[in-house]
Amino acid sequence: MFPKCNLTITRWLWRSMRRLFLFLSLLLSQISHLEGKRDSQFIWKPGPWGKCAGDCGPGGIQSRTLWCFHLEGWTSHLSNCDENSKPSRERSCFRVCDWHRELFQWEVSDWHHCVLVPSAHGHARPGTTECVTAQHGLQHRTVHCVQKLNRTSVANEICEHFAPQPRTEQACLIPCPRDCVVSEFSQWSKCSKHCGKQVQHRTRTAIAPPLYGGSQCPNLTELRTCEAPISCPPGEEKYTFSLKVGPWSRCRLPNLKNINLSGRTVLEFSSDSKEQVTFRHQSYKSHHHSQPWDIEIGYQTRQVWCTRSDGKNALLSLCMQDSFPLTVQSCIMSKDCETTEWSSWSPCSKTCRSGSLSPGIRSRSRNVKHIAIGGGKECPELVEKEACIIKGELLQPCPRYSWRTSEWRECQVSLLLEQQDPHWHVMGSICGGGIQTREVYCAQNTPASTTQRTREVSRPVEKELCLGPAPPASQLCSVPCSTDCIVSSWSAWGLCLHEDCHDPQGRKGFRIRRRHVLMEATGPEGHCPHLVESVPCEDPMCYRWLTTEGLCIPGHGKCGPGHRILKAVCQNEQGEDVSGSLCPAPRPPERTACEIPCRMDCVVSKWTEWSSCSQSCSNKNSDGKQTRLRTILALSGEGGKPCPPGHALQEYRPCNDHSCVQHYWETSPWGPCSEDTLATALNATIGWNEEITCGVGIQTRRVFCVKGHMGQVMTKRCPDTTRPETVRSCLLPCKKDCIVTAFSEWTPCPKFCQQGNATIKQSRYRIIIQEAVNGGQECPDTLFEERECEDISLCPAYRWKLQKWSPCILVPESVKQGIIGSSEACGQGVQTRAVSCISDDNQSAEMMECLKQTNGMPPLVQECMVPCRDDCGFTAWSKFTPCSANCETTRSRRRQLTGKSKRKEKCQDADLYPLVETELCPCDAFISQSYGNWSDCILPEGRKETQQGLWVHRDSKECGEGIRFQAIACFDKSGKPVDPSHCSSSGYIQEECVIPCPFDCKLSDWSSWGSCSSSCGIGVRTRSKWLKEKPYNGGRPCPKLDLKNQVHEAVPCYSECNQYSWVVEHWSPCKVHNELRSQRCGGGTQSRKIRCVDASDNEGRTVDSSLCNQDEMPPETQPCSLLCPSECVMTEWEPWSKCPQSCNTVQRRTRHLLRSSLNSRTCAEDSQVRPCLLNENCFQFHYNLTEWSTCQLSENATCGQGVRTRLLNCVRSDGKSVSVDQCEQHNLEKPQGMSTHCLVECAVNCQLSGWTAWTECSRTCGHGGRMSRTRFIIMPTQGEGRPCPTGLTQQKTCPVTPCYSWVLGNWSTCKLEGGDCGEGVQIRNLSCMVHNGSVSHKGIHVDDTLCGERTFQDSILKQPCSVPCPGDCHLTKWSEWSTCELTCIDGRSFETTGHQSRSRTFIIQSFENQDSCPQQVLETRPCTGGKCYHYTWKTSLWNNNERTVWCQRSDGINVTGGCSTQARPAAIRQCNPACRKPFSYCTQGGVCGCEKGYTEIMRSNGFLDYCMKVPGSEHKKADVKNLAGKSKPVNSKIHDIFKGWSLQPLEPDGRVKIWVYGVSGASFLIMIFLVFTSYLVCKKPKPHQSTPPQQKPLTLAYDGDLDM
Repeated sequence: MFPKCNLTITRWLWRSMRRLFLFLSLLLSQISHLEGKRDSQFIWKPGPWGKCAGDCGPGGIQSRTLWCFHLEGWTSHLSNCDENSKPSRERSCFRVCDWHRELFQWEVSDWHHCVLVPSAHGHARPGTTECVTAQHGLQHRTVHCVQKLNRTSVANEICEHFAPQPRTEQACLIPCPRDCVVSEFSQWSKCSKHCGKQVQHRTRTAIAPPLYGGSQCPNLTELRTCEAPISCPPGEEKYTFSLKVGPWSRCRLPNLKNINLSGRTVLEFSSDSKEQVTFRHQSYKSHHHSQPWDIEIGYQTRQVWCTRSDGKNALLSLCMQDSFPLTVQSCIMSKDCETTEWSSWSPCSKTCRSGSLSPGIRSRSRNVKHIAIGGGKECPELVEKEACIIKGELLQPCPRYSWRTSEWRECQVSLLLEQQDPHWHVMGSICGGGIQTREVYCAQNTPASTTQRTREVSRPVEKELCLGPAPPASQLCSVPCSTDCIVSSWSAWGLCLHEDCHDPQGRKGFRIRRRHVLMEATGPEGHCPHLVESVPCEDPMCYRWLTTEGLCIPGHGKCGPGHRILKAVCQNEQGEDVSGSLCPAPRPPERTACEIPCRMDCVVSKWTEWSSCSQSCSNKNSDGKQTRLRTILALSGEGGKPCPPGHALQEYRPCNDHSCVQHYWETSPWGPCSEDTLATALNATIGWNEEITCGVGIQTRRVFCVKGHMGQVMTKRCPDTTRPETVRSCLLPCKKDCIVTAFSEWTPCPKFCQQGNATIKQSRYRIIIQEAVNGGQECPDTLFEERECEDISLCPAYRWKLQKWSPCILVPESVKQGIIGSSEACGQGVQTRAVSCISDDNQSAEMMECLKQTNGMPPLVQECMVPCRDDCGFTAWSKFTPCSANCETTRSRRRQLTGKSKRKEKCQDADLYPLVETELCPCDAFISQSYGNWSDCILPEGRKETQQGLWVHRDSKECGEGIRFQAIACFDKSGKPVDPSHCSSSGYIQEECVIPCPFDCKLSDWSSWGSCSSSCGIGVRTRSKWLKEKPYNGGRPCPKLDLKNQVHEAVPCYSECNQYSWVVEHWSPCKVHNELRSQRCGGGTQSRKIRCVDASDNEGRTVDSSLCNQDEMPPETQPCSLLCPSECVMTEWEPWSKCPQSCNTVQRRTRHLLRSSLNSRTCAEDSQVRPCLLNENCFQFHYNLTEWSTCQLSENATCGQGVRTRLLNCVRSDGKSVSVDQCEQHNLEKPQGMSTHCLVECAVNCQLSGWTAWTECSRTCGHGGRMSRTRFIIMPTQGEGRPCPTGLTQQKTCPVTPCYSWVLGNWSTCKLEGGDCGEGVQIRNLSCMVHNGSVSHKGIHVDDTLCGERTFQDSILKQPCSVPCPGDCHLTKWSEWSTCELTCIDGRSFETTGHQSRSRTFIIQSFENQDSCPQQVLETRPCTGGKCYHYTWKTSLWNNNERTVWCQRSDGINVTGGCSTQARPAAIRQCNPACRKPFSYCTQGGVCGCEKGYTEIMRSNGFLDYCMKVPGSEHKKADVKNLAGKSKPVNSKIHDIFKGWSLQPLEPDGRVKIWVYGVSGASFLIMIFLVFTSYLVCKKPKPHQSTPPQQKPLTLAYDGDLDM
């Protein structure tokens, strides 16, 4: 092929190429590794998530920062990191806002059971022996953040925003492990007297289960062989034989090969065959029904064999009886429930995005196609629900809803007045406190942008959509009361003036008087009277000359005629100086004549001031007049000028000559504010959209002149200058249009069909939220609309259609051939019927339709019986004989034997086959028995109306006569409960009752106001109420009363200081004391008349002098002096000059000389000076304010807004009240605000809603049912209103209707149907019972039709059971439940519920069958009302160092378990240390002693050192005092032998020497070697084991060929 050289070169090349290739591969991989390492050297590192920002709720955004990091730790540019692996910077989040606090909260569960804490390093938990009292454990609980509305869980971070998360675990204690506690063993069972080996047993029961890791229960059964068994002779063992029946097999259909053409049957039931074959045979027909319920009848079999008392099988012939058990029977093939496929999922219930994180729910359903029959599997759930979540981007935001309100309606005072006085009726205008209402509704929130575009108000929706409390729908209000002005008294009449002094015309003028307002009017109807009155007068003058006289200057000499200079000033009506050209011409002269008396002339005083007018006006009978006087100061002397006569000393002039009828302007009330046509540009209309529509308007009123009280006169009779205005500007009230919401959505019509022919309507409504005022657009008439629902279909009614029962189907003859005891075609079988669902029009329908409308489905299969030849035959029962009217009579019915049954002896047994049935006749006599307590007193209902949005219950009563009810139970003569309508139409006993009416506190009416406490200036006047009747039965309480049971009201009052004044006449001439003197001059007295007059009276009538100030009463007499001719005469003193307010100066007064004296004596002083002293001759003045009065209401008001007033007066510095004019003259600053508004709290009685309808009875039947109704507080009590009643709920007992229920009877004994033992069946009956619902009442059997359709499965009425055969190992019956026991620590309960147990144990009758015994069973259940038990060890007395120790429970029961093993007392007493010395033993005292013949040698510590032999006791036998089971001491002879050896095994102290252990170990090894050698020598070779022949399977019935 190739040359050898070439081959070598080729190999070398190949090796070189391979090495090069390997090198290149390594190089490439290293390069790629470096490149990859370079790419992976930079990684992304995100920062922490920031706070959630954005909109509240799930629309928030969270962001974080990203960094690009090198592996070595330094940051780099972001471009170095891989973009594909870049984490997200933002994520959506739920932003928590403060208002979420009302939506979310922490929800915590109860603490779970305490569990043991796992120990460190996985060590096992402490056992019972290590635990003393309790073990450490942990309790857990679940904590979720939930939404308050629907309790759905959300992220915990939401709740953590408001409150920290509650802890989820806490430490706890677990009691120590407690072992199972069992009772003492019972007595041993008795042994039989039969020969052979016998077994006896005893059992015990479980009292308490093992808890907290305690040990399981020990065996509850103990066995032992009977003592001295009687041996049986060979072959003569005495056995009993029992026919044992096995369980029925599963129902099957036979295969085709079981049936041959000749009719022979070979039975072979294949357990694995699932084939269902329908075949035809002359003796068998398969039975089918139409869908959906195909019923197939199959057959089931059971084995029967003969068993011996020792548990072994025997020949069947040994157990043959007259009647052989049935081994084959008909049965129904089981079929499971079949359903349709699931429907598609419904849409998700969550259709919008809201702040809630809870998911929605969707569902799907399926229908039943085929119900379960023959014990098949029942139908599964037909509806399935699951949570569904739709991403928020795909959902629209959910609408939000909030409470809305209308405007407050007008304040209604009458509602409160009716509370205080039910008989109140409107009398004039009412004011004060009241109640106003408004509509409260729920509406969807509208975005601001939408609100600006649309003019539609949100439509109302269901109130359930709004969260949180609704705003109040009513509140207290006040209608302001009107009060009139308070005015002062009239001033004096002014001068006669022209109507217009600037343009005086004519000779007619007016005299005017005025009064001023002390307190302004309040309220819309407050009125002030006229403040100006006028009377016409003649010769009016607006300007007058005022002249002042100077001193009289003599013309020649010092006395005689002279002149007096007059100074004239022109003044207007206000007393102001004006130009003299305004005063009428001519101007007063500048001088006037006068005379200075000479020394002997008579001297007369100056004229006094004119007195006040005698009348305030002139009438037809008299005119007013004024007087003035002058007096003689000095008599004339010889040659002097004589004194004037007496009439010349007095002058008269007329005054107040005007009429007494005054004129004044009267005004009508101001009219409404209307639009001013001159200012229309300023006015518009205000609508609900807040456009500017109001402005300034005008108000007008009529003004007319009134003459006194005589009525209207011409306007010229009143001065035009005082005419009130007739037009004033006002704020034009805004027009408001009516605003109503949009109509609500129509109430939904039913989506599904409806039962019956009732008309269903839907409605909608709208709400007025603003009434039309001031001419705005009126509200629409229609606020509620209703219409009938369209396209509402009637639900079809469905019912079951039942076919007749088929003939009774037995096991076919072909199947029964060859089976023992199955020769005749009779006995028990089954029969079926077809059941279909049809509608009212007999149309076929789905089964689900009938299942929805009925209580279940009628049975499709029932057992039946075909009588055999040996059975007794009867005719049908006859009708019952008629009943008489007497309730004690009976009725009966009969039947007779038929055919051959008449001759059969067994059929003649009347107990087994009765031919007559007797029962009591129905009786219409019933007995009633009261039950329960009387109900509350129930008043008759009144009609309910709505008034201005507030529910008012007309004709409803809160007290008075009512009816109370007591339920009755009705029974027939036999004591059977019947419907109460047989005893009473209502089911109640009724009797009248009375609810006492509440009586409010009653006070008298206000007394009239008392007089003012001050006659001048400010005082107080009071009025009072007094208690007439105290409140009781919850009436309105009284206000605070004084000790005299009165309540007072005080207000300030003001009396004009010059209302009653003293009027003085002129002084009489001076009467000289000594008239006998020739000159009749000198000192004397003069007098005058004084009287008290009412200044407010036009006539100035005189009143009682006590009304005037007595301190200011002028003197009636005074001393005087009539100077003689020779004496010096001076004028009267001029008034003192005024002191200033500061009172820091002096007063002066002067007089001048009228006549000098004859001699040159100087005259008296002509001037005087005195200091200004405060409160003597100098006074200061100030305004004084009273305290605020109590809140004054109008006469028609009882509460609400009122007025508090205070009054103002002028007070002199000495405390005396003077006229306000005094303060005004000093220009003092006058305080403002003499009145202010105030509020009297309204006494509002508690407002209650009407009673709700009575609830359904709490029980559907029997005793103990109650109905209730409630009412609610609409408005709580306010102020001193009547308090709310405590009883807002009323209850009454329901009528006692009988309870009908299906009652399961007791289980029968185990029926074996012909067998002696084995598997059988227990049955129980289902009976319709009537009872009264109480536990103690025993039910009475009634007709089954009263209980309705049976809904129980057959499995409830039948259950398998077993009867043990002799020799079988079987379980006992359940023991009784143990007493309820609590788990306690130190005597205190650890748990609220206890435990109780019961057990079953096994009984072994033969040792041969003990391997087939079942396990013992323990059941535990919780219980209540348990007790704490403690377990203690009990001991007997010592007997030979032994005693009995047992555990006892605190109730005296001896138990096993429960007591602490650590604390178990010793049952055998041993010495400590042990007695190991030779010839020693443990004595009764627990110390070591020596045997007889030895004496004890003791150590210093009291322990035995050794035993020393007593001399002379060698031949005496030592007493053995050892206890059973202990080592006996060494014999004394052996001790003597060992004593002589050099090698002794024991030390002097009794311990074994070391060499003894060595010898013992060697001996043990030699012994093991010998045993092993013997085993190898004696071992036999293993024999060959042959396979045993296969056993033949058992057939259905044992034929006796094989020993079973």
